[in-house]
Amino acid sequence: MRCQRWGMGNSRGRGTETSAVCPGASSVAVVLVLVACLLVCACHRLPRNSAHLVVLVPKLVGIPYFNAARDGAQQAAQQLGLQLLYTGPTSADAGLQVEVLDGLLARHPGVLAVSCDDPNAVTPVLRRARRYGIHVLTWDSNAQPGTAEWFVNQVDPERLGRHVMDVLAAEMGGKGKFAIITGALTASNLNEWLGWMKRERAERFPQMDLVTVVAANDDQQLAFVQAQQLLQAYPDLGGIIGNSSAAVPAAAQAVEQAGKAGQVAVTGLSTPDLMRRYVMDGTVKTVTLWDPGKLGALTVQVAAQVMRGETPTDGMNIPGVGPVQVIAASHTIIIGPPLDFTQANIGQYHF
Repeated sequence: MRCQRWGMGNSRGRGTETSAVCPGASSVAVVLVLVACLLVCACHRLPRNSAHLVVLVPKLVGIPYFNAARDGAQQAAQQLGLQLLYTGPTSADAGLQVEVLDGLLARHPGVLAVSCDDPNAVTPVLRRARRYGIHVLTWDSNAQPGTAEWFVNQVDPERLGRHVMDVLAAEMGGKGKFAIITGALTASNLNEWLGWMKRERAERFPQMDLVTVVAANDDQQLAFVQAQQLLQAYPDLGGIIGNSSAAVPAAAQAVEQAGKAGQVAVTGLSTPDLMRRYVMDGTVKTVTLWDPGKLGALTVQVAAQVMRGETPTDGMNIPGVGPVQVIAASHTIIIGPPLDFTQANIGQYHF
């Protein structure tokens, strides 16, 4: 039987492949073509898995807190022989973060680890990633419950929120007016901490009056302007809590420039590098955080575990991090207690 030559485009659309097809086998050829087309569509929807690629997505790139997390993650990835891609939006915007995540699905990484700007906004794309076979972790700020395989948390939220409120109350003598500058109003971690601060005030410090909560979206310049406005709107303001790393140095700068250092207490959550000057000159007595480098490292270590099919266990000792708490019921992993930075110890920390 004489056969004809029949051309078919390859799966990547970069040219044609030629195969021999006999006239009597035309029906078989049609079936093969249909199967090939289905496979092509599947390949576009589910790209080849980059088994050793971990993608770390912060709420936004370019601020010291997330830079420190990136550095810790990179060190852990090098030690584990993994490839790390660190990328995210340039501002704390949930829509922009969703766009970044949508684009990353085509890479089909081994693990996609996200600090969620808005849990409601990012949850659908993260669930889609899991349907595609991508391992999904959240870190720093969680998605909706059940979305990620594990949430790598920096600290117990109740313990942190109550502690920050206690620090401010001690500096204000347990009475007076104060305000809170937070990050994004949609950030689940910030909102949870904020909720515990409010609860601690209501339960333990009834003579302290929370006059307002304003959101600076992790923008230090915007937080500075807001702090200035707070000092003008409330001349008798006794304290400001910064509920994001950008808010505390901004509030300290505004208080210092207003000549109210020592009169208006400033505390909250920020890095030693951002706060060193204000702590050493006495504008700020105490600032609280954890080591974001360890948070990044722990996230990559957990990523390696899920790719190996292992389950994190309570008390496991993580290289460069130490023993961690694992809460199996909520699929949460916690680094440890919060850390206070004061004049006595801030010189020991550099992040």
